[in-house]
Amino acid sequence: MGVKQVIVLRRDLRMGRGKAAAQAAHASCEAVFTILDSGRAEWVRWLEEWRRLGQPKIVVRVDSLGELEEVYRSALEMGLPASFIRDAGKTQLEPGTPTAVAVGPAPAELVDKITGRLKLY
Repeated sequence: MGVKQVIVLRRDLRMGRGKAAAQAAHASCEAVFTILDSGRAEWVRWLEEWRRLGQPKIVVRVDSLGELEEVYRSALEMGLPASFIRDAGKTQLEPGTPTAVAVGPAPAELVDKITGRLKLY
């Protein structure tokens, strides 16, 4: 089984490179914490496989808050682990600005149903 994580960043915010990287890292880590806190054996199996495979990650983009929310909503509806990140507002953005979503780690074919149409960041 191929397992991966896709991280979705908002391009419309025009975050600097470092800011975007930090938001992607927050999303990735938070999705892992969500799995660990969930008690869901299937999610934990996916996490273990993802780790064994080298933690494959892909970073893609959306151009609006609405698109970001739709990705997150779709992941939840499909029963996939996901995280939704809001910025703390200490540097470039206003506090609470939604910046990123991570979907997975989960089976690649399921993640692709949600994120497969999105372009690389």
